[in-house]
Amino acid sequence: MTKPRIHPLGDTALVCDIGPLATLDCQRRIWALTESARLMPHIIEVVSGMNNLTIVFDPLQADYETLAAQLEAAWDGACETDTGGAQIEIPVTYDGPDLADVAKHAGIGIDEVVKRHTAGDYIVFFLGFQPGFAYLGGLDASLHRPRRPAPRLEVPAGSVGIGGAQTGIYPAVSPGGWNLIGRTELKLFDPSRHPPTLMQPGDRVRFTAVEVRA
Repeated sequence: MTKPRIHPLGDTALVCDIGPLATLDCQRRIWALTESARLMPHIIEVVSGMNNLTIVFDPLQADYETLAAQLEAAWDGACETDTGGAQIEIPVTYDGPDLADVAKHAGIGIDEVVKRHTAGDYIVFFLGFQPGFAYLGGLDASLHRPRRPAPRLEVPAGSVGIGGAQTGIYPAVSPGGWNLIGRTELKLFDPSRHPPTLMQPGDRVRFTAVEVRA
């Protein structure tokens, strides 16, 4: 696998960047590297992302060069770890405003879009954008769809969308440029819950169709 590019992020953090191609194998190795980094001395926080890892450290106790060397060695020794995450089912009403456009782009009918979307065995690559927003890998290639050229100013909470090669769910009302194909009533983020996010990196997700409204 490609060697990571390690570079500083200010005076108290560094980033391990693997490159632009998002794959499950790469994410599994990122998860393994995350666990190794948490055991390194003088680490304040470790945040895994899509094909990257950010480490925040105590600059009075550690230095960038030493941590970078430790991180590179950990990458060389990392295995592609399967986190053994939870199995989560997401009930969806497929009535999104972009459902017909996704079908047209794929050259298939709306019912076939729903069939292929619910057939996927998805895995949470990482959480980002807003609390509880899970980027899910495993979308059928025929459903890949570029983000909208003009993002919506307000996407309702629970909206299920497609952005590029991934699918995901908006936990809260926010602007967004993904193609909206449906909605779920599940609460993706609840600060009173432990943990507050419904999904975690490594969890496996299946969508089920409650209703299809073309």
